[in-house]
Order: sequence, then structure tokens, then C-alpha cells
Amino acid sequence: MLFKHFPQAFRLGELCYLFHREMGGNQTSVTEFILLGFPLSPGIQMVLFGLFSLFFVFTLLGNGVFLGLISLDSRLHTPMYYFLSHLAIVDIAYACNTVPQMLVNLQNPDKPISFVGCVTQTFLFLTFAHIECLLLVVMSYDRYVAICHPLRYSAIMSWRVCITLTLTSWILGVLLAVVHLVLLIPLPFCGPQKVNHFFCEIIAVLKLACADTHINEIVVLAGAVSVLVGPFSSIVMSYIHILCAILKIQSGEGRQKAFSTCSSHLCVVGLFYGTAIIMYVGPRYGNPQERKKYLLLFHSLFNPMLNPLIYSLRNKEVKSALKRMLEKERIS
Repeated sequence: MLFKHFPQAFRLGELCYLFHREMGGNQTSVTEFILLGFPLSPGIQMVLFGLFSLFFVFTLLGNGVFLGLISLDSRLHTPMYYFLSHLAIVDIAYACNTVPQMLVNLQNPDKPISFVGCVTQTFLFLTFAHIECLLLVVMSYDRYVAICHPLRYSAIMSWRVCITLTLTSWILGVLLAVVHLVLLIPLPFCGPQKVNHFFCEIIAVLKLACADTHINEIVVLAGAVSVLVGPFSSIVMSYIHILCAILKIQSGEGRQKAFSTCSSHLCVVGLFYGTAIIMYVGPRYGNPQERKKYLLLFHSLFNPMLNPLIYSLRNKEVKSALKRMLEKERIS
């Protein structure tokens, strides 16, 4: 349902851009960009093409299997796995937005991307990044309620509440990305056309605008602070309460189970927020543009691949569901 209207949105963005170009005369002359990617020798690029293709397949396979387990096994029809299924969808979309273009560039570095395609990629990246930020906050709240208020968990985390929280995350993620899109589309791009990145990252694209982009940069920083620092602070506060509650658990088995569930989520939070805060909020030193490229590579390629592994390797319920599914396949 959430992806159903994306093609119409892309078409609307294209029409807006064409209208702006016609109204702006000759000022906006660049209609396509070249992504510089990673300046490496052709041999190394081919090796990376093979590795990244393999990682991309693992990402799709891992998250796809994870989604299949959650949907097919009734024992996993709980709020926690409902949120995890949305996280898996976002991870698949995240990877599909950036990795295919990066693979194309590794094979053909001079192949351009259209302005509309570039803006669409920027918009989708920001959308999925915002959604993942908000979903991780929702998941931390779910763990907080489960451990700190176990007797009231079913009443607090009803299906109505779960659906409302996920829908809010998706809607806010799209709206926050639209703000950047509205500020980006009117900018004139009259050259150069080389984006110093492996995809159309918003800061790299803004550097090519033939106009003052201070407002855009301020909005990017403000958005990063509000979507990264604010939610991350709430996650930290949630886990302080969770840790205090876990330490009060008398049963060693119960304490271990609580730690196991929360440690998986903490690993994912650390990977996502750690790289994102360093990229957009952290101090600038050395060569921040090159450093950001490699951090974003980890962010958009490795994070989506690792998330299902982190949640499944330390989770007995997921491993049991996988065993049951394999046994059914063997019997049939």
C-alpha cells in the first residue's frame, strides 16, 4: 500500500522540474549528472562489483526470508516482529534505492543519471532514512513497555497502537523528505555536473547548485539534529529504564532473555545512529566528503544486510521458526 503511489509521485516530480526549467529560461541547463563514485582502477572496480552484487543479493535474501518467517509463522505475530517486518521492508527499499545505481557506475563510470532520477534517489534515501530512525524509536518503546510494564504490555501495545505508530513513522518520514525536495527542485543547476558520490546524496548534489544553498544546508542540519539526536536521546533514556528493570529481575534465565532481546536492538541502533550522526552532525575534520562516502556505503549496503542476521542469530524464536519452516519443506 505504501509503495503504490510512488510512480505517480515520481511523475509529479518530473512535471514540476520540467515546468521549473521552462519558466527559468536558460539558467537551469544541467539535465543529467555523472556520479564519480570511488576513484579506483578498473580491476578493483570489477572486484567491488562482484562483492557488492553478492552483498546486495544477501540483503534481499536475508530480509526476504525474515519477512517470510514473520508472515508465515503465527508464533511471530507479535508487536515486536510486526515492527521488525517494517524494518526489513525499509532495509530492502534502502538497498534497492542506492546499490543498483552504484553497481551500474562500477561497470560504466561515465553513465549519467538524469536530474529527475537523481532527485528521486535523494528523496527516497531521505524518506527511508527518516522512517528507519523513527521505527527504531518505536521498537525501543516496545521493548521498554515489554520489560518495564510486562503486565500491561498487551493493553498498551495493542494492534491499533502498533499500526498507528508504524503509519506515523512512514508518514512523517515521507513528509520530512518532501521538505528537502521542495527546497531542492527550484535550485538552478548550470554546471558542473559531476556528483562526488556513489549516489545522489543531498549535500553532494547541493554543492553543484548555481545559487546560495545556505537555507538548504541549515534545513539538512536541523533535520539531522531533530531526526537523529532527538530520537537517539529518547532511545538512550528508554534503555536506561530497561537496564534498571533488568537488574531487578531475580531469575537468571529471565534476565538473560531480556538482555538477549535488547542487545540485538542496541546493535542495530548503534550501527544506524552511529554512522548517521557522524555523517551529518559530527565534527568536520580531514576530508569529510570522502569519509562520508565510505560511511554511507556501510550505511546503505552493510547495515541492511546485517540487520536480519543480528536479529535472527541471537533470537531463539526466529531460529525455531526457521527450523519449523525447513522441516515443513522437507516433509512436503
